[in-house]
Amino acid sequence: MAPWWRSGVTLLLGAGLGAAGTRILSTGARGEEPQTPGLLSTGARGEEPQTPGLLSTGARGEEPQTPGLLSTGTRGEEPQTPGLLSTGARGEEPQTPGLLSTVPVLPVPRVYASELTVSPGAPAAVMKYGFPSLANIKTRESYITSYDPRTRTASWVIERLNSGTLKGSGDRKYCEFREDDSVHAFHRATNQDFRGSGFDRGHLAAAANHKWSQKAMEDTFYLSNVAPQNPHLNQNTWNNLEKLSRSLTHRYPNVYVCTGPLYLPRQEADGKLYVRYQVLGRNHVAVPTHFFKVLILEQPDGRGVELRSYVLPNEPVDEKLPLERFLVPIETIERASGLLFVPNIMKRTSSLQAITSK
Repeated sequence: MAPWWRSGVTLLLGAGLGAAGTRILSTGARGEEPQTPGLLSTGARGEEPQTPGLLSTGARGEEPQTPGLLSTGTRGEEPQTPGLLSTGARGEEPQTPGLLSTVPVLPVPRVYASELTVSPGAPAAVMKYGFPSLANIKTRESYITSYDPRTRTASWVIERLNSGTLKGSGDRKYCEFREDDSVHAFHRATNQDFRGSGFDRGHLAAAANHKWSQKAMEDTFYLSNVAPQNPHLNQNTWNNLEKLSRSLTHRYPNVYVCTGPLYLPRQEADGKLYVRYQVLGRNHVAVPTHFFKVLILEQPDGRGVELRSYVLPNEPVDEKLPLERFLVPIETIERASGLLFVPNIMKRTSSLQAITSK
């Protein structure tokens, strides 16, 4: 097999009630008192309306004969017929209590701190160790991603795995790959782009990592979370790497997984290096030459962080090869991807152990 760095492919409008009806918000014709006042009518200026409006409080200085629905009486006097929300004159109990005066006051239950839980996919939890880059960030139920509109794939996807995310009722049979409507139609992949291409729609954030809710699993089926992947790689060695990531939750309390595509140069016959990759469909979905996966492993009892970083070529790989063969220094991925991991991690821990071989 050729060295990993050499291979390459690629969001009651009221009108009139009729000719004989009145307008809902009518206040009368200009300069005249309406024969039938509107719903919120307060009468013509300077005159008291014969039939006060719904919210009428009477003409200035006088008490209305029929108080409005929300009337509380004229100042200093108790209304003869209290309004719907009337509470009576100050210091006195209303003769006819208002509608809301009999509503019981329910006690607010006490919530203890121990009852408060954080969603496994909460952004603050997922991004504990920082953002590798800051362009086109999208938040999903189960992961955070940075989308690259040029390649029609993500630059990176970060998810947090633990024993809670791997259990639940999420079922893949109810999920379907679908376009990401948050991405402009010019810059997103479609299912048609993959049809007949010979490539799988390879998950970056794996569906099996998010059984904790159906929504969490469904969000992994956005096409913005997939990239064209060689079928043999996707179904074998890459699948084994995803299984390894999940199995590490038995040893580490939290496993943070960052996955993304790489487009690496290849030396050609003229001795020069070129970055070449295939594109799929009318939307030109880029086929990565390689994929990376960075595992940030929290040690038990807060004893620091272990870091493992892998690069696999987007081509058939001998499934008998141990995954350790694909371990690389984190600097290799940082240089090739334009992303940064270590500076952000070191803001959260004073102990970082990078594993480059086993």
